[in-house]
Amino acid sequence: MSADSIRSPWFWLTALALALLALFVLYPLLSIIGGSFSGEGPSGWAQLVSTSKYREAVLNTLILASSVTVICTLIGVPLAYVTARYSFRGKALIALLPLITLVIPEVIAAQTWLMMLGNNGLITKFLREFGIRLPSFYGWFGLITSMSFIYYTYVYIGTVAAIGKFDVQLEEAAQSLGTPPGRARMKVMLPVILPAILASALLVFTMTVGNFAISIILSHGLPLLSVSTYQAAVSEGTTSITMQSTLASVSVLIVMSVLFLNRWIVSRGRYEIVQGRGARPVPLEGLRGLMVAAPAGLVVAISLLPLVTIALGAFTKARGPVMQWGSWTFENLERVFVTAPGPLLNSLLYAGIATFISIAFSAVVSYLVVKKPNVLTTWVDYISAVPLALSGTVLGVGLLAAFNGGWLPLTGTSAIIVMAYVVRRMPFGMRNAQATLHNIPNSIEEASISLGSPPVRTFFRVVLPIMLPAVASATILTWTTTVAELSASILVYSGGRETLPIQIFRLIDSGLMAYASAYGLVLVAVILIPVILANRLFGIDVFSSK
Repeated sequence: MSADSIRSPWFWLTALALALLALFVLYPLLSIIGGSFSGEGPSGWAQLVSTSKYREAVLNTLILASSVTVICTLIGVPLAYVTARYSFRGKALIALLPLITLVIPEVIAAQTWLMMLGNNGLITKFLREFGIRLPSFYGWFGLITSMSFIYYTYVYIGTVAAIGKFDVQLEEAAQSLGTPPGRARMKVMLPVILPAILASALLVFTMTVGNFAISIILSHGLPLLSVSTYQAAVSEGTTSITMQSTLASVSVLIVMSVLFLNRWIVSRGRYEIVQGRGARPVPLEGLRGLMVAAPAGLVVAISLLPLVTIALGAFTKARGPVMQWGSWTFENLERVFVTAPGPLLNSLLYAGIATFISIAFSAVVSYLVVKKPNVLTTWVDYISAVPLALSGTVLGVGLLAAFNGGWLPLTGTSAIIVMAYVVRRMPFGMRNAQATLHNIPNSIEEASISLGSPPVRTFFRVVLPIMLPAVASATILTWTTTVAELSASILVYSGGRETLPIQIFRLIDSGLMAYASAYGLVLVAVILIPVILANRLFGIDVFSSK
């Protein structure tokens, strides 16, 4: 490494970024791994192997993740194919509406599914009047149903993009050689889009493994990895400290294994098609159009039921846990804005600060990695991707283990909540910023410097304005996911610092669904309003960055 590179401000800025990442990403991760071997008596790994409830939690999590992944694939792939290849009435809504499920917080989805299909749910009571008794929505049935109708959207998005880029001339060539249309799609198109399908399916698998909100609300005694980790974290005693670290380490190992498998599949399945053209959608009318539109519309309608239910519940009178459907009131919303506005204010404050820090840090670090590479930037790039392998519960455990005392005691402060938000959502900004920077020619920056503008000023006056569209899109995406975060914040928050998702979770646990619906409706508004404004006023397509 030359002396000039050491004297460069970019090198020292990279060193600072690496130090921050080591402190707030690597240190908590190492604290988790170290904690699994700490404590008196047998290590956490020995307890994991010898204790049936922990073994069941791991096994049940793998079964749940596999089941949800298969169902999501069976829903998402046909829906993507129908949307990409056919034209029918209502197609625009069917293609767009599944994306709305991405901004419905999981805690709200779990709550509203219970309001519909729980023991005293609206649909359950209605069917009971006709002698139809549904199985309990708690346990396997509720977990698989609710997660499948949330996560299928990820398979849908990845598959519809792959089908759209597929060169239909290859399929036509196979048919011209006598291959039937159905077989041509299976033999020609499927191998090309299969890596995208598998990558999306593996993403669903990892999200199911790390799911906390739906798991803890609907599991009801069914051991699951994320729930067991949370329960070990909130209990007292050395054994629990050891076990929370061990269970968190198991989650990290599962997710990292899947991410490596994902990378291997994608690297083996790259197909490059030059000057191809996508298939023109085939118009369907009459009975054929109805036969295609009806199942697709039903899937979308079911996935949007939580949004409808939360709106109805927010204005429904309730007496304790009993919802008085058909009786309307504004008292629930009055509680959110007047009686107990703390969770709303906390969410706006913490998420706002975290979004600003995350985007600013991501923009600068991405610039260093792409435009000012040095001996340290490779490490910065790798470590900044580590949060992708950490679920919210694992991150919360790591932050508690790392900053519960010592020279930097953050536990019990607002700072640890903000830090959990920043670390968890930082990869969103990094991905957007790096993709944009790769498309900015170095000659633009070099021309500015040659005209006498210092490098740092060139970054702010030349490079950053070009990055603004991507930065703005990442800002909205970071905000929408941060303000809905529960799994990490539920572990690190303290009294008086409840956010909207935490308050909703506590109300659901108390059975106060009407109040929970009011807070949930406000949370959905806090998420959707910036998305709508960004699209209408600035033309920012938030979902394109997913």
